[in-house]
Amino acid sequence: MFKPLDILRMANQPAQEVPLDLLFEKEQDLPGSVQYSIRRFFPNGKFSSDDMGMMVYHYHGNNSSKNYLELRFCTSGNRYCQEKSCSSCHEFPTTNCSGKIQTLDVYSFHFTGSFLNQFTHNVKVSNRKDEVLAFKHPSSFTKVFPLCNRKRNVLDGFLNHTYTGSLENIFINAKIHEVLLYSLECLVDEKEEGFACKFLADEAGREKIYLAREILLQHIGDPITIKELSRKVAINECYLKKGFKEIYGTTIFDFYQQQRMEHAKYLLYEKGLSVTDVSALLGYSSISHFSTAFKKHTGLKPCDLLLRS
Repeated sequence: MFKPLDILRMANQPAQEVPLDLLFEKEQDLPGSVQYSIRRFFPNGKFSSDDMGMMVYHYHGNNSSKNYLELRFCTSGNRYCQEKSCSSCHEFPTTNCSGKIQTLDVYSFHFTGSFLNQFTHNVKVSNRKDEVLAFKHPSSFTKVFPLCNRKRNVLDGFLNHTYTGSLENIFINAKIHEVLLYSLECLVDEKEEGFACKFLADEAGREKIYLAREILLQHIGDPITIKELSRKVAINECYLKKGFKEIYGTTIFDFYQQQRMEHAKYLLYEKGLSVTDVSALLGYSSISHFSTAFKKHTGLKPCDLLLRS
C-alpha cells in the first residue's frame, strides 16, 4: 500500500523512479531562488487517503552556499479527466473515457538561502522560524506535519487555475509565498537543537510515532485508546503523546478527531451516505454525539452538508 510518508520521501526523485503512473508534470527552476515541481499520479494499487507535508532543513555549517530548505507535500482525492471535450460530463463513463479518476498529487519546493535571506534582512532572530529562514539553526532536521484545509487549498491552486503568461507567474509566485508562510507556522518556538523529545533523535523512536499515526488512520471507524495505541507501537503513553505533538504539531485526540470528521465529510458529500450510516461507520454511540462533533469541526450540521451534495 502506498503511504503519503513514503511518497514524501521520494518526492525529490525523478518521476520515472516513483512507482506510480504519471498523469501530469510541471517543473520550474528560478536560478538562485526557488525550484519547484508538481507531479500528478494515478495509483494502480491501494493508497492512504490522508494528506501530509514535510519540511527538510539542510544546514551545511560555514558553507552557506549549500544551505537550502525543502517543502514536500502529498495530497489525494483530487479529480482528473484526460478527455477535455466532454464539458457536460457528469463523472460517468462515456464512449471516449472511463470517467474521472482520483489522483495522488506530489509537490516539491526548494528554497535557496539567498532567496530566504530577503525575509530576514535587518530582522532580529528571536524564534525558531527566524532561525530557519536565516539558517541560524545549527543542525539539519526533518519535520512531518498534517495538512489543514488552508494549506490544502493553496496547493490545489497550483493545479486548478486559469491564469496564463505573466499573470500565471504572478499567481504561482504568490502561492509559493503562501506555502512557505503556512509551513513555517508548523515550527515550534524552542531553542533546543533537533527534537525537544530526545528519543526522537533516534530514527527508531520517530518510526514508532509514524506507526502510531498509521494505526490511528486504520481505526477511523473503530476508536482506539491511547493505552492500546502505546502497546501496539511499544512506547509508553507519555513519550507517545509528547512525540506525536512534536512531530505533527497537534495532540493525538485532535488529530484523530480531525481525520474522522474529514472522512465523515467524504462519506456524506462524495458517497451520499445518510447521517445514520456515517455515524455508525465512525463508531459513534448516537447520532447526536456524531452531529455535535461534526458541527464543532466543520461549523455545519451533517444534514447541511447533505443538502449541498
